Amino acid sequence: MSKAEKTRAFIIEKTAPIFNRKGYAGTSLTDMTEATGLTKGSIYGNFDNKDEVALAAFEHNRAQVEQIIRGEMSKYEKVKDQLLVYVHVYKDFLKHPFPEGGCPLLNTATEADDTHPALKEKVSAAITHWKSRIAALIKKGIDNREFSSTADPEQTALTIIALLEGAIMITKVTGKINYRNAIMQSVEKLINDL
Repeated sequence: MSKAEKTRAFIIEKTAPIFNRKGYAGTSLTDMTEATGLTKGSIYGNFDNKDEVALAAFEHNRAQVEQIIRGEMSKYEKVKDQLLVYVHVYKDFLKHPFPEGGCPLLNTATEADDTHPALKEKVSAAITHWKSRIAALIKKGIDNREFSSTADPEQTALTIIALLEGAIMITKVTGKINYRNAIMQSVEKLINDL
Protein backbone atom coordinates (compact mmCIF):
# COMPACT_ATOMS: atom_id res chain seq x y z
CA MET A 1 0.00 0.00 0.00
CA SER A 2 1.27 3.46 -0.86
CA LYS A 3 1.39 6.20 1.78
CA ALA A 4 -1.67 7.87 0.18
CA GLU A 5 -3.61 4.58 0.24
CA LYS A 6 -2.69 4.03 3.89
CA THR A 7 -3.83 7.55 4.76
CA ARG A 8 -7.15 7.08 2.92
CA ALA A 9 -7.72 3.76 4.70
CA PHE A 10 -6.89 5.39 8.05
CA ILE A 11 -9.36 8.23 7.42
CA ILE A 12 -12.08 5.76 6.43
CA GLU A 13 -11.46 3.53 9.44
CA LYS A 14 -11.52 6.44 11.90
CA THR A 15 -14.53 8.28 10.42
CA ALA A 16 -16.72 5.25 9.58
CA PRO A 17 -18.02 4.86 13.15
CA ILE A 18 -18.89 8.56 13.31
CA PHE A 19 -20.81 8.54 10.03
CA ASN A 20 -22.63 5.38 11.14
CA ARG A 21 -23.57 6.86 14.51
CA LYS A 22 -24.21 10.52 13.61
CA GLY A 23 -25.18 10.21 9.95
CA TYR A 24 -24.02 12.27 7.02
CA ALA A 25 -25.63 15.55 8.08
CA GLY A 26 -24.57 15.13 11.71
CA THR A 27 -20.91 14.43 10.97
CA SER A 28 -18.88 17.62 10.81
CA LEU A 29 -15.41 18.31 9.51
CA THR A 30 -14.41 18.87 13.14
CA ASP A 31 -15.61 15.34 13.94
CA MET A 32 -13.45 14.00 11.13
CA THR A 33 -10.34 15.96 12.13
CA GLU A 34 -10.74 15.01 15.80
CA ALA A 35 -11.20 11.33 14.99
CA THR A 36 -8.19 11.19 12.69
CA GLY A 37 -5.92 13.75 14.28
CA LEU A 38 -5.42 15.11 10.75
CA THR A 39 -6.01 18.59 9.43
CA LYS A 40 -8.80 19.58 7.06
CA GLY A 41 -6.16 19.85 4.32
CA SER A 42 -4.95 16.31 4.98
CA ILE A 43 -8.46 14.91 4.79
CA TYR A 44 -9.40 16.84 1.68
CA GLY A 45 -6.00 16.13 0.17
CA ASN A 46 -7.05 12.47 0.15
CA PHE A 47 -10.77 12.88 -0.62
CA ASP A 48 -12.49 15.40 -2.88
CA ASN A 49 -15.14 16.26 -0.31
CA LYS A 50 -17.24 15.05 2.60
CA ASP A 51 -19.47 13.05 0.23
CA GLU A 52 -16.53 10.94 -0.87
CA VAL A 53 -15.53 10.23 2.74
CA ALA A 54 -19.13 9.34 3.63
CA LEU A 55 -19.49 6.94 0.70
CA ALA A 56 -16.22 5.22 1.59
CA ALA A 57 -17.23 5.06 5.27
CA PHE A 58 -20.55 3.44 4.36
CA GLU A 59 -18.75 0.81 2.25
CA HIS A 60 -16.35 0.16 5.12
CA ASN A 61 -19.21 -0.36 7.60
CA ARG A 62 -21.21 -2.50 5.17
CA ALA A 63 -18.20 -4.71 4.45
CA GLN A 64 -17.62 -5.13 8.18
CA VAL A 65 -21.13 -6.57 8.64
CA GLU A 66 -20.81 -8.76 5.55
CA GLN A 67 -17.50 -10.14 6.86
CA ILE A 68 -19.18 -11.10 10.15
CA ILE A 69 -22.01 -12.89 8.35
CA ARG A 70 -19.70 -14.72 5.93
CA GLY A 71 -17.42 -15.78 8.77
CA GLU A 72 -20.30 -17.20 10.78
CA MET A 73 -21.85 -18.90 7.73
CA SER A 74 -18.57 -20.62 6.90
CA LYS A 75 -19.00 -22.66 10.09
CA TYR A 76 -22.03 -24.48 8.66
CA GLU A 77 -22.66 -26.91 5.81
CA LYS A 78 -26.47 -26.90 5.65
CA VAL A 79 -28.18 -23.96 3.96
CA LYS A 80 -30.76 -23.72 6.73
CA ASP A 81 -28.00 -23.30 9.32
CA GLN A 82 -26.32 -20.69 7.14
CA LEU A 83 -29.58 -18.70 6.90
CA LEU A 84 -30.11 -19.00 10.64
CA VAL A 85 -26.80 -17.15 11.07
CA TYR A 86 -28.75 -13.96 10.33
CA VAL A 87 -30.99 -14.64 13.32
CA HIS A 88 -28.08 -15.38 15.63
CA VAL A 89 -25.95 -12.43 14.52
CA TYR A 90 -28.73 -9.84 14.48
CA LYS A 91 -30.21 -11.12 17.74
CA ASP A 92 -26.87 -10.89 19.56
CA PHE A 93 -25.01 -8.33 17.48
CA LEU A 94 -23.22 -7.07 20.60
CA LYS A 95 -21.25 -10.35 20.60
CA HIS A 96 -19.91 -9.55 17.14
CA PRO A 97 -17.73 -6.64 16.04
CA PHE A 98 -20.65 -4.75 14.42
CA PRO A 99 -19.87 -1.18 13.39
CA GLU A 100 -20.31 1.34 16.18
CA GLY A 101 -23.84 2.70 15.94
CA GLY A 102 -25.42 -0.51 14.64
CA CYS A 103 -26.56 -1.58 11.20
CA PRO A 104 -25.12 0.74 8.53
CA LEU A 105 -27.88 -0.13 6.05
CA LEU A 106 -30.63 0.97 8.38
CA ASN A 107 -28.77 4.01 9.67
CA THR A 108 -27.82 5.26 6.23
CA ALA A 109 -31.12 4.40 4.53
CA THR A 110 -33.23 6.37 6.96
CA GLU A 111 -31.11 9.47 6.50
CA ALA A 112 -30.23 9.26 2.80
CA ASP A 113 -33.58 8.27 1.30
CA ASP A 114 -34.66 11.89 0.79
CA THR A 115 -31.45 13.83 1.28
CA HIS A 116 -28.44 12.17 -0.32
CA PRO A 117 -28.90 10.43 -3.70
CA ALA A 118 -25.38 8.93 -3.83
CA LEU A 119 -25.69 7.35 -0.38
CA LYS A 120 -29.22 6.19 -1.21
CA GLU A 121 -27.84 4.48 -4.32
CA LYS A 122 -25.14 2.74 -2.23
CA VAL A 123 -27.73 1.48 0.25
CA SER A 124 -30.02 0.34 -2.55
CA ALA A 125 -27.19 -1.60 -4.18
CA ALA A 126 -26.25 -3.17 -0.84
CA ILE A 127 -29.84 -4.29 -0.21
CA THR A 128 -30.12 -5.69 -3.73
CA HIS A 129 -26.85 -7.59 -3.25
CA TRP A 130 -28.02 -8.90 0.13
CA LYS A 131 -31.34 -10.02 -1.34
CA SER A 132 -29.52 -11.82 -4.15
CA ARG A 133 -27.22 -13.63 -1.70
CA ILE A 134 -30.12 -14.83 0.46
CA ALA A 135 -32.20 -15.81 -2.60
CA ALA A 136 -29.23 -17.80 -3.98
CA LEU A 137 -28.91 -19.63 -0.66
CA ILE A 138 -32.63 -20.45 -0.67
CA LYS A 139 -32.40 -21.67 -4.28
CA LYS A 140 -29.44 -23.85 -3.29
CA GLY A 141 -31.55 -25.24 -0.42
CA ILE A 142 -34.37 -26.02 -2.85
CA ASP A 143 -31.97 -27.65 -5.33
CA ASN A 144 -30.46 -29.92 -2.68
CA ARG A 145 -33.95 -30.70 -1.30
CA GLU A 146 -33.35 -29.00 2.03
CA PHE A 147 -36.28 -26.67 1.33
CA SER A 148 -39.65 -27.13 -0.33
CA SER A 149 -39.76 -26.54 -4.06
CA THR A 150 -42.67 -24.16 -3.48
CA ALA A 151 -40.49 -21.65 -1.61
CA ASP A 152 -40.10 -18.35 -3.44
CA PRO A 153 -36.44 -17.33 -3.02
CA GLU A 154 -36.89 -13.63 -3.93
CA GLN A 155 -39.97 -13.08 -1.77
CA THR A 156 -38.48 -14.96 1.17
CA ALA A 157 -35.19 -13.06 0.91
CA LEU A 158 -36.97 -9.70 0.91
CA THR A 159 -39.11 -10.78 3.86
CA ILE A 160 -36.06 -11.85 5.87
CA ILE A 161 -34.33 -8.53 5.18
CA ALA A 162 -37.44 -6.52 6.07
CA LEU A 163 -37.88 -8.42 9.33
CA LEU A 164 -34.21 -8.09 10.32
CA GLU A 165 -34.01 -4.39 9.55
CA GLY A 166 -37.44 -3.77 11.06
CA ALA A 167 -36.40 -5.55 14.25
CA ILE A 168 -33.34 -3.33 14.55
CA MET A 169 -35.33 -0.16 13.94
CA ILE A 170 -38.13 -1.06 16.36
CA THR A 171 -35.68 -2.10 19.08
CA LYS A 172 -33.56 1.02 18.60
CA VAL A 173 -36.56 3.34 18.82
CA THR A 174 -38.37 1.61 21.69
CA GLY A 175 -35.41 0.19 23.60
CA LYS A 176 -37.39 -3.04 23.98
CA ILE A 177 -35.14 -6.04 23.42
CA ASN A 178 -38.11 -8.37 23.79
CA TYR A 179 -39.51 -6.85 20.56
CA ARG A 180 -36.30 -7.78 18.74
CA ASN A 181 -36.43 -11.27 20.21
CA ALA A 182 -40.05 -11.73 19.13
CA ILE A 183 -39.29 -10.65 15.56
CA MET A 184 -36.20 -12.87 15.44
CA GLN A 185 -38.39 -15.81 16.46
CA SER A 186 -40.54 -15.03 13.41
CA VAL A 187 -37.48 -14.99 11.15
CA GLU A 188 -36.32 -18.29 12.64
CA LYS A 189 -39.77 -19.83 12.07
CA LEU A 190 -39.83 -18.56 8.48
CA ILE A 191 -36.46 -20.20 7.78
CA ASN A 192 -37.35 -23.43 9.59
CA ASP A 193 -40.61 -23.67 7.61
CA LEU A 194 -38.89 -23.43 4.24
